[in-house]
Amino acid sequence: MEKLNFTITINATPEKVWKILWDDATYRKWTAAFSESSHAKSDWKQGSKILFLDGEGRGMVSRIAESRPNEYMSFEHLGEIRDGVEDTSSERVKGWAGSHENYTLKKINDQTELIIDMDINEEFKDMFASIWPKALENVKQLSEN
Repeated sequence: MEKLNFTITINATPEKVWKILWDDATYRKWTAAFSESSHAKSDWKQGSKILFLDGEGRGMVSRIAESRPNEYMSFEHLGEIRDGVEDTSSERVKGWAGSHENYTLKKINDQTELIIDMDINEEFKDMFASIWPKALENVKQLSEN
């Protein structure tokens, strides 16, 4: 497992960027870079389960490891969902279960620096390396408008 890191500077407050990241309507828009029907199901509280889904019953089952509003969100990935069924114990998911995806928001003058760091295995590295910049550009555009 290795780390991928991405950073973007956004002309908006951390509060606005946080809202764009986690409100359902805007979450669906910025994560469309990953899947057109991307959405999440959660109460967004620390310790809660969160499902990251596409429109076809596939995705990831995770836990909100830490949430500090307007500053930091960390997801611990536990497994995957296929055809609506959660899998947290197969050999397929054991190679990356327990990995983290972290969002850090830093206020710098009148801007916000958004930093994404995530644990990744070789199988998905190239895919995420090409998609994350597009997703971050979506966050930037939504936050600045």
